[in-house]
Amino acid sequence: MDLSFDWREALFFTISPLEIVVRGTVMYWALFLMFRFVVRRDIGSLGIADLLVVVIVADAAQNGMAGKGEGVADAMLLVATLIAWNRLIDLLAYHFPTFQRFAEARKILLVRDGTKLAENMRRESITDDELEAKYREQGVEKLEEIKALYLEADGKVSVIKKKS
Repeated sequence: MDLSFDWREALFFTISPLEIVVRGTVMYWALFLMFRFVVRRDIGSLGIADLLVVVIVADAAQNGMAGKGEGVADAMLLVATLIAWNRLIDLLAYHFPTFQRFAEARKILLVRDGTKLAENMRRESITDDELEAKYREQGVEKLEEIKALYLEADGKVSVIKKKS
């Protein structure tokens, strides 16, 4: 049994720090764009299929980001790069409304004055059953009681009831 431990490989960079930053940046932006514009927003929940996609993407992206990097320093720099990009996007979206429209999905009107907007529901792949479950969760019994129902950017639903 070999009990030797290579401190150098464990604690220091095993590949170029610049390569780690470039790989992390490219993968971050590729994943950001895929999730922002391709992956369907679920209506307020994370299903098994969604979780599976996240796990598979994470596993597939890991090799692209880390390359042959195996050390702790490699991993820490990669994580710091990803967090930095995430924070920068948040700051840019906060300070620049034009960038916010790019970075964050817009709310989608699904019901107006008690009428379902079928085209918007179809575009977001929301079924009648899903919609009904969401407005019942908000304490609304009938569609006719709704002035407006939005699918928010975070996948949650907000309901504005008609006045009595």
